Amino acid sequence: MAIVDLLERNSKLYGNEVALVEINPEVHEDRPVFWKEYELIQPTSKTFYRREITWSVFDEKANRVANLLISHGIKRGQKCAILLMNCLEWLPIYFGILKSGAIAVPLNFRYTSEEIDYCLQLADVDVLFYGPEFIGRVENIAYKLRDKMLFYFVGDSCPDYAEDYFRHAGNASSSAPKVLIEGTDLAAIYFSSGTTGFPKAILHRHSALMQSARMEARHHETTHEDVFLCIPPLYHTGAKMHWFGSLYSGSRAVLLKGNTPESILKVVSTEGCTIVWLLVPWAQDILFALDRKELSLSDFQTSQWRLMHIGAQPVPPSLIKRWQGYFPNQKYDTNYGLSESTGPGCVHLGMENIHKVGAIGVPGYGWETKIIGEDGQEVAQGEVGELCVKGLGVMVEYYHDPEATAEVMDGEWLKTGDMVQQDADGFIYLVDRKKDVIISGGENLYPVQIESFLSAMPKVHDVAVIGLPDPRLGEIAAAIIQVKEGMECTENEINHFCLDLPRYKRPRKIIFADVPRNATGKIEKPKLREIYHATRLVDEQSKQ
Repeated sequence: MAIVDLLERNSKLYGNEVALVEINPEVHEDRPVFWKEYELIQPTSKTFYRREITWSVFDEKANRVANLLISHGIKRGQKCAILLMNCLEWLPIYFGILKSGAIAVPLNFRYTSEEIDYCLQLADVDVLFYGPEFIGRVENIAYKLRDKMLFYFVGDSCPDYAEDYFRHAGNASSSAPKVLIEGTDLAAIYFSSGTTGFPKAILHRHSALMQSARMEARHHETTHEDVFLCIPPLYHTGAKMHWFGSLYSGSRAVLLKGNTPESILKVVSTEGCTIVWLLVPWAQDILFALDRKELSLSDFQTSQWRLMHIGAQPVPPSLIKRWQGYFPNQKYDTNYGLSESTGPGCVHLGMENIHKVGAIGVPGYGWETKIIGEDGQEVAQGEVGELCVKGLGVMVEYYHDPEATAEVMDGEWLKTGDMVQQDADGFIYLVDRKKDVIISGGENLYPVQIESFLSAMPKVHDVAVIGLPDPRLGEIAAAIIQVKEGMECTENEINHFCLDLPRYKRPRKIIFADVPRNATGKIEKPKLREIYHATRLVDEQSKQ
């Protein structure tokens, strides 16, 4: 069974029921908004702007995209990328690509022009769908790609090198394309990256996406009556695979543009949301707003909100204890996963196991786990080792990278690179990561990229970037700067230099000190973490 079969089933069973709702708390009156029939309308008030589509319209839109691609000669196995902010167009385009037999390639909306270019070429992309937020970045690379790629602009005032998506999709047939899609067919490429910062293209089959949908619905007992609130970006496996629970059950989902405490609680209240996936910072922001009495739960309808779950980073047990104080009747779950395992859920806590908060959990539905030592053999219970997972959600390969594939695949087992240990009850606890990736607010930061940028500053002799613990974001990037001899440098100078970095990549702490390297020239990051982790924890405790 292919993932597109679920959409077609929902269209038949629940055709007139709402499938997706898009809500934008920040309406700009001078910016047109696209309605479901491809006409432009202007918002007329400063209230939350809301759009919705039914399951039948969702399916028809996907069919139009598929037929549009087929009319341009796109064949099974070719690649079509998506570079959009969350919107009602995102998922119909994704499913239209899949219905055509092509492979969907979601792109991180934070990518620079250089990163977009790299990923498009690595994945052999033939078509790019992109929105108005990315005009500048795409224009920077379009001149060298337009002869071998087709650009579809999902917005108003289409650039001259691109095709108008709304006009062409609106003219395409809404009938289902005559393309047989099976579970063994290739479906999607998602991008990940190691400590070097160079993205890897993770290839998945339809069967992996189906496994994720079944698992999500089972883990969170999703029914047709549930309403899922989706806030994170849809390019991320975490957001999409959690939404797959709604797809599997044919239930409604709300795409919220914004993550302020007030907007989250207001949408939960007005839309009757029952399941909400949060990142740690968002949950903490809600708690802080309630603690400071900036918001009152009595102003919102939250009795139907039955489940809050968190993923993408370690969850402090104290956070969940505070959360239960405000929401005592809610269930809680946490999910562990990686893009190579089709996102979250290969390990999960389980709604019935809140007494084990702090653990990442037990093997998810349809998954097996083992913990191995450096020799590749399973370690004894309680010993620290590398987590390995096996199941239908494991990737096919790193596309165009057999060496990297061989490093993480051992037969059917995927080595996660995460160091864990298991307690006597079988619950797995994350101990540390083999990789140096910093997870800050659910986003991966790659130290080498930041180090490379900072090394170009004239006053910098050497630099190392490590993650330091942070109560809100999980981790923050800290830059240890070794200034050139005879020069002086201030924190303000470093911060000003970093303005050319995307905001989420800028170091949040600057430390002026020597950068230790070993005999082979490698930065001794374990030593740096040992020195500065303890200092950071003391600093945070002193603030409390």
